[in-house]
Amino acid sequence: MTNGRAQRHQQHRGPIGALLAACTIGWASAICASTVEPIAAAFRATTPIADLRLRSEQVEQDGLPEEADALTLRARLGFETGKAWNWSLLAEAELLWPLVSDYNSTVNGKSQFPIVADPESHELNRLALVNTSLQGTTLTFGRQLILQDNQRFVSPVDWRQNEQSFDAVRILNQSVNHLTIDLSYVNQVNRVFGKESPAGRYTGDNYLANVAYQTPAGRIAGFAYLLDLDQAPTESSTTIGLRYSGEWTLSEVKLAGFATLATQEDRGANPLSFRDDYLAAELNATARQWSVGAGIEVLEGNGVKGFSTPLATLHKFQGWADKFTTTPVDGIDDRYFTLGYARKPLGLFSSVSATAVYHRFDAERVSADFGSEIDLLVQAKWSKWSALIKYADYHADGFATDTRKFWAQLEYVY
Repeated sequence: MTNGRAQRHQQHRGPIGALLAACTIGWASAICASTVEPIAAAFRATTPIADLRLRSEQVEQDGLPEEADALTLRARLGFETGKAWNWSLLAEAELLWPLVSDYNSTVNGKSQFPIVADPESHELNRLALVNTSLQGTTLTFGRQLILQDNQRFVSPVDWRQNEQSFDAVRILNQSVNHLTIDLSYVNQVNRVFGKESPAGRYTGDNYLANVAYQTPAGRIAGFAYLLDLDQAPTESSTTIGLRYSGEWTLSEVKLAGFATLATQEDRGANPLSFRDDYLAAELNATARQWSVGAGIEVLEGNGVKGFSTPLATLHKFQGWADKFTTTPVDGIDDRYFTLGYARKPLGLFSSVSATAVYHRFDAERVSADFGSEIDLLVQAKWSKWSALIKYADYHADGFATDTRKFWAQLEYVY
């Protein structure tokens, strides 16, 4: 009986009803296919992320009873999908294992050793959705890396085994020729000390702006960094500045240089009242495989608070011994000279380079010597592998204590 009614109903629909039914089924199938296929194509275009780094770091620091000996293995593992409707997904875990742990990681309680800020850590390094629907514009939502200019103010701090990442919304626009607009709102900074450290997170309402224009004479960038850090209120500040960088050729000599000016004052809940200025300039000359350079970096201090860059990669500046990661209250005047050699290729290596740096440190506000430092680096690359040997020797003179550091590192990046 039921089958008979169904047959009569099918007959009564006629050819138009049958056509509408077929169209409805086809339309639904098309929608399903149009939904599934872009997602499937995005995952088919997925690329893996694999970055393995083995590092030995040894530190001898006057005033401490033990010498640090750290052997750590760091792995960054993840993936980045292709695009579906101009969206892509990036996910990456960061795993850090101490194989030899005779060092003060800042959270392991081994205060008899010098600090090596690479604590054991297993955490999410990046998890971000990226959209490119707007012409010349990239929108990134979630945990990500942010690097601006020469990393003096904003950086992922890649030198440390545990990278610094940002929970942020970022807009990067390059729709106008030669103009780059980079704007971010950051509500959490995941620092190199790891999630187990009381200093491992900065939260708050933070705004990062960098606008750069490439001219025939060089690149000009204006920046404004508005920081309101709940866990470090004395680091909350407004920093506004201007940076110029350029390259020139004189006969067989290539020149490259930059100059930066900035001013900083207290912001938000900062209990201190201050205004400090910043000046940096550098010039390098390269002829064939050799290079020489000289620079100056001055961070003012008012006797209570020094110019600070809490989101920067600090290891890159003012010596690799890391004695000035916090600017002295009387500021710092760093004059430095560099000598370098590089070959591409050399034997079985795709590149080999060597660098020597000499720093002379003085107080900016008062007449006081802070000491000197010699830094040495040799590194080589081949295929997906790289290796380095690095040494820093800080001689104290009225600030901190004599410190010597040695690194040996091997890294594989897929």
